[in-house]
Amino acid sequence: MERLLICIFTFLLCFVPENIAKKGFGPGEQEWGFVQVRPYANMFWWLYYTTADVKSYYEKPLIIWLQGGPGGSSTSYGNFEELGPLDIDLYPRNYTWVKNYNVLFIDNPVGTGFSKAENISGFVKTNAQIANDLLECIRGFYKELPKFKPVPTYITTESYGGKMGAEFALVWNRAQNAGIIESNLKGVALGDAWISPIDSVMTWAPYLLNMGVIDKEDFKEIEADTKVLKEKIETGKWKEATDYTSYMQANISRKTYNVDFYNILSKIYLCSHCLSPLSAGDPIFRYFIQVGTQSLYDLMNGPVKEALGLNITHIIQSGKVYDFLREDFMKPVTNIVEQLLNETNLNVFVYNGQLDLIVDTPGTLRWIEKLKWKHIDTWKTSKRHPLISQDIIEGYFKAYHNLRVYWVNRAGHMVPADNPAAMEVILQHLTT
Repeated sequence: MERLLICIFTFLLCFVPENIAKKGFGPGEQEWGFVQVRPYANMFWWLYYTTADVKSYYEKPLIIWLQGGPGGSSTSYGNFEELGPLDIDLYPRNYTWVKNYNVLFIDNPVGTGFSKAENISGFVKTNAQIANDLLECIRGFYKELPKFKPVPTYITTESYGGKMGAEFALVWNRAQNAGIIESNLKGVALGDAWISPIDSVMTWAPYLLNMGVIDKEDFKEIEADTKVLKEKIETGKWKEATDYTSYMQANISRKTYNVDFYNILSKIYLCSHCLSPLSAGDPIFRYFIQVGTQSLYDLMNGPVKEALGLNITHIIQSGKVYDFLREDFMKPVTNIVEQLLNETNLNVFVYNGQLDLIVDTPGTLRWIEKLKWKHIDTWKTSKRHPLISQDIIEGYFKAYHNLRVYWVNRAGHMVPADNPAAMEVILQHLTT
């Protein structure tokens, strides 16, 4: 009798799905949870299992998405505005990444989105602290879903997320090689990434002039501001540099009648505050946090919060996240990218939208070409190839060894949303 019961139980197990996941918000199976990465610091993650026609979810790679800011929410902006299964109006997105990959959104740093700092010690002040918190978050994720440990995994990022993601990839790779964490991290993609802030800002004036957005008199004034900013950075006045960058951004907004820093070809409306006098310290924050619309806020704090059973107000601490990182905001992490290229076997992808101003393509190329990497001269002289999707040229790329750089046509700061066809090909290159 006992043997018969065992046989019946084994037979029934064959008809139980490999994954008994939860139904969260929207289509497909999902998982989500919190990881206490430090005392008083809790990080929120939200996984969408792939909807691809596979026998097992684990046949498909795991893609991690890190939003910018610092303080922009992956679970809201990245999910509903860029690459999740539903758009902000809750219509199915044709180019959702979930069709081909398992996608993990992480609200990072602590205090962003649904992630929560229980007191002031929960917030971070440096990029290194952010990377360590993310590693702890991944440990917690694997503890909850251990079958993902051998799955090929890739970090994808946007804006300030690139600065955070680069160091996260380096810390994770070292832990993986040391056997401290069992995982299969394979690469990192840095999208319109705030890697070298001074190189981005120094190219604002020539970029705007060449695109016909400013005239030569405006150019001279912005160039003079750039020299002031450069002096502050060279003398280590990091908070002053952050504030002065805000001043420059506001000055450019006034001169261009509110040009969209995310996409210079976006339609804009004349606004009275763009013409008003400026003072140093006007917030650049709104151009990095990607808070989205009121409807996004209502969505996250309404039906999403209810469906996930959460008892926390989304994005309520995001402003504090930025404030605590103001000292670190303008510091470069080009040395981290150099270590990724020189010391690891990870694929390092850099992609940039041609219409992005805040992290313009000339500024990105400027720091790439100065990298202290043994293959940089060969990369520079390598042939540039067209990035093709369905016989349409969506951009260009240049590759050598473990570095690939992409120029993306018809896209601004948010490449996955602006040119999803190009992004789809970039992801295929990254994961194969």
